[in-house]
Amino acid sequence: MSVPHHEIRDPDWDILSGSAQGPAKSLNQDWSDAETIPDGTVVLAVADGHGSAAHPLSHLGARYAVDVFKLSGTDFAARARQAGGGGLRRLWADAHDRVPRELVRTWQDWVVKRHRTEEGEPQPPAHELLRAYGTTLIGAVLTEGLFVAWQLGDGDLMVVDADGTVAQPLAPATPELGDETESMCSRQAWDLVRVHWAPVSDRARLPRLVALSTDGLSNSFAARDGFVRFVQEMDQRIAAEGPLAIREALPAWLARAGSYSGDDTTAVVARLRRPAPALTETED
Repeated sequence: MSVPHHEIRDPDWDILSGSAQGPAKSLNQDWSDAETIPDGTVVLAVADGHGSAAHPLSHLGARYAVDVFKLSGTDFAARARQAGGGGLRRLWADAHDRVPRELVRTWQDWVVKRHRTEEGEPQPPAHELLRAYGTTLIGAVLTEGLFVAWQLGDGDLMVVDADGTVAQPLAPATPELGDETESMCSRQAWDLVRVHWAPVSDRARLPRLVALSTDGLSNSFAARDGFVRFVQEMDQRIAAEGPLAIREALPAWLARAGSYSGDDTTAVVARLRRPAPALTETED
């Protein structure tokens, strides 16, 4: 396993986010947030409540999922900084086992504890309660020497590398069909979490842009190539026009996307502010 040899401090990320309610929706079921820490760590999360009749409280489930990820992701980043490069093996196990279990169990605990019934109304069975709040979740942590992301259910994690190449590292092996997707309310949902693990040995290897979005955005494009070009052009326009201009334009872009997909459409984006220096040699 490679070990970072160059500390990456305060890499300066610009954060952009927006959300648009689907045109036929009575309520926006998406939620997103971003946390920036003074040492340069960035924690991003987006969730998409299922929104069907079987999931009437999924807008709250999405919000709980994002809040749970911010706590868990910030804690993971702190452990990563304390562990340094020598602790990567233990962190890898944390990322693939501890964090998914922690996310799902904390979310399920929150749902059960925070659900309020009318006076005299019995508490529903736990499995029915969790289903009512069902949601997806995508979260990412960018911290010193490490980029890790987690995904449960549909939506997209898009990464623009330093050379401009666009990747979707958490795309499922088999595309999901229709509205069916994996969920925080699924049985043993932690086993369904997909993990992207990317040690960053040099600042020049940092991704240039990381975008998390609900499927209302990617589903607005007729073909996958169109969505990839959208991400590329957003990266290029942030560089050319500045983050403020794109931050102001993003809500309208998402609303237009929602008019095609018919779904709530939400994105949170981190874009590296300062150009990376030339790549330096690293050891294996």
